[in-house]
This record gives sequence, structure tokens and C-alpha cells, in this order.
Amino acid sequence: MSWLWTLIIGALIGVIAGAITKKGGSMGWIANIVAGLVGSAIGQALLGSWGPSLAGMALVPSIIGAIIVVAVVSFFIGRK
Repeated sequence: MSWLWTLIIGALIGVIAGAITKKGGSMGWIANIVAGLVGSAIGQALLGSWGPSLAGMALVPSIIGAIIVVAVVSFFIGRK
């Protein structure tokens, strides 16, 4: 059950990052989940695990990391 909770929180983090950057609207749910999970790992590796956490992910560093992931991915996809 914890993996399902992790996927849901990862998707929400990806949706929040997409809404903040205004570039995640065209991303699907799977891309949002991936952006949230990868962003969470990057954010926590760079910034630590401070602030409130859900499903083992610190929310503030995870959202910042997901914003970075969404911005980088949209930069490379937009260059086509």
C-alpha cells in the first residue's frame, strides 16, 4: 500500500511543479508521476529533507526538485 501512496504523492508533486512552471499542462499523469518522483529524489539530494513530509518525501525540497525537472524536460522538448 505504501508504493501506491508514494505514486499518488509523486503525481501531486509533479502536478504542482507543472502548475508553478506553467509548462506541465501538456504532460500526462505518468509524466507527472515521473517528474514528481525524480524531482523528489533530486530535491532531497540537493536540499536535504527539511519541512513537512508525506510518504517519505519532504514536500518543499521535492517540489523544488520537480520544478527543476519539469523546466529541464520542457526546455529540451521545446527545442524540437
